[in-house]
Amino acid sequence: MPATDIAQMKKDARNIFWAGVQEVEAEAAVRRHCKVQGNRLTVDKRVYDLRAFQNTYVIGAGKAGASMAKALEDMIGEKITAGLINVKYGHLADLRRVKLIEAGHPVPDEPGEAGARAIFDMASRAQRQDLIICLLSGGGSALLPLPVEGVSLGDKQDTTKILLACGATIHEINAIRKHISMVKGGGLARAGHPATLISLVLSDVIGDDLDVIASGPTEPDPSGFEDCIKILEKYGIRDKVPERVLGHIQKGLEGKVAENPKPGDPVFATAQSAIVGSNIECILAAQKKARDLGYRTLVLSTMVEGETREVAQGHASIAKEILKSGHPVSPPACVLSGGETTVTIVGRGLGGRNQEFVLAAAISLSGWKQVVVLSGGTDGTDGPTDAAGAVADGMTAQRAQTLGLDPAAFLSNNDSYHFFEKLGDLLKTGPTNTNVMDLRIMLVV
Repeated sequence: MPATDIAQMKKDARNIFWAGVQEVEAEAAVRRHCKVQGNRLTVDKRVYDLRAFQNTYVIGAGKAGASMAKALEDMIGEKITAGLINVKYGHLADLRRVKLIEAGHPVPDEPGEAGARAIFDMASRAQRQDLIICLLSGGGSALLPLPVEGVSLGDKQDTTKILLACGATIHEINAIRKHISMVKGGGLARAGHPATLISLVLSDVIGDDLDVIASGPTEPDPSGFEDCIKILEKYGIRDKVPERVLGHIQKGLEGKVAENPKPGDPVFATAQSAIVGSNIECILAAQKKARDLGYRTLVLSTMVEGETREVAQGHASIAKEILKSGHPVSPPACVLSGGETTVTIVGRGLGGRNQEFVLAAAISLSGWKQVVVLSGGTDGTDGPTDAAGAVADGMTAQRAQTLGLDPAAFLSNNDSYHFFEKLGDLLKTGPTNTNVMDLRIMLVV
């Protein structure tokens, strides 16, 4: 039977979180989907004869890129001609043939731009008899910043900040990123054509849409310039984005700038994409761990999105119903959900969507004993902080108040990090070598 002691429940929640994260660790994920026997590389049942290629290039971007490359080097290291991957600062691995460039995330920086240009040039050098293996994971959008002509890196940085602050979804943010980039929205596939292209993808987006992960550099782009204008108008930021960004989008609407390659474009004729890790695999592993610990489990969804505070209130309501009526699952219960929420920033504090989720849930659950809530980013980073998320219980709000802390004030100021730091309830993991969105855990006994 699960423990009813809150301290032990918090330990259980952390163990359940780690079980989910370890299942989708990038190196292991690549090995599950790629097999090598002699000169034969099999990627999800599709077989490639490595002897048929004159050169093999490894490129890509994302927080898990180093670990993905490590798996690939271990399998076909002697076949790799050259490689280059942009990764977030500190997300490294000991590699022999693939070079790593550390760059900024979530806001792109100059090293990221230089790396993106070098990656674009490497793909452009590939010929028909060559193989390109592209490794993509969460963070790839920010880590491949190569603006279109006429748009500066500063313009992209400002646009990204505005989109992040207004509450736009990742799909909406990426639609605009694609249309002001040389590499996103199929641009990298176009550069590498007619070489054979294999994309190995660790999904960090709702629904595992390949064209959205890392803004789809090797995928057809179903969005258009018209969608970009609608997004800017939806959030009232058309007049806030840089003039050159708006000008480029308007040129696209007028047909003066070519659209990104669409489904059916010949540049994808020799391309394969394989998702090697996703949120559902993480959730199912966490569910197994929870069951092993004696909890009855309920998986809500891997597609949870929306405003963080509202999502937190919805989850808290489920916990209350479990305690009140035993529905939709009776105690001892573990409720799991994944996906990725958004935060509309109105304060000047420090935090991220996971920490804010836990703070909002703690306020809603105030006084409801025997409930523990944990939410964490599977990549180990929540917003611009060194925490993956946080953990709280039904008495967190009261404990804070005895220390002179006002939970509602911290929430209003988007300052969840400093709130949980004072309580010692931050979830700090360091880089996890994966990224499949968020994992939320509620334990109710």
